[in-house]
Amino acid sequence: MPPDGRARGGGQAYAKVFPVTAENPTTYLLVDGENIDATIGLQVLGHRPQPEERPRWERVRDFASSVWGPPVRPLFFLNATAGQLPMSFVQALLALEFQPIPLAGTGARNEKVVDIGIQRTLDAIADAGAGDVLLASHDADFVPQLGRLLDANRRVGVLGLREYVSVELAGLQERGLQLYDLEDHVGAFTSPLPRVRIIPLDEFDPRRYL
Repeated sequence: MPPDGRARGGGQAYAKVFPVTAENPTTYLLVDGENIDATIGLQVLGHRPQPEERPRWERVRDFASSVWGPPVRPLFFLNATAGQLPMSFVQALLALEFQPIPLAGTGARNEKVVDIGIQRTLDAIADAGAGDVLLASHDADFVPQLGRLLDANRRVGVLGLREYVSVELAGLQERGLQLYDLEDHVGAFTSPLPRVRIIPLDEFDPRRYL
């Protein structure tokens, strides 16, 4: 176990450090790695993102802590159905205090391995009776689970590139969901993304274009 007393593996030992109670709710930062990478690569860049073009995950972690305060439990979901892990990336996540969750499915063509894992995790948080959620994804597949958390008066937020957040997911803002842009609000990137989108006037920074 690392010197800070946090287990790098299962969540049980970690929960002993940060008990999930109504008085001290943990913020769970759930990262849909596949979705974030695909959105940046296919929708924004037009190519597979290079390491320097991906979010700086320590900035995302720190932002999560700033939203509702600590403790934050960062969970990064990976598709490991192929049977191999990107060990350098996994080690980097561990160094940033993220818990990698590599999931292996059956290999069925349309099986959404990461989505299923996140859905089950959201259900488990709802069942626990306490805990808030920040989800890094653009995917509508999580609307039922997030809606359940909102109905239970949990604090729920989504981190993404807002023009690519699904209509169904963005629609939860009417029920209290908070939407944070990974670039504008989180500051997750080291250089501006080549995005063309509608910019609210009160958020327009002309220095970005000089």
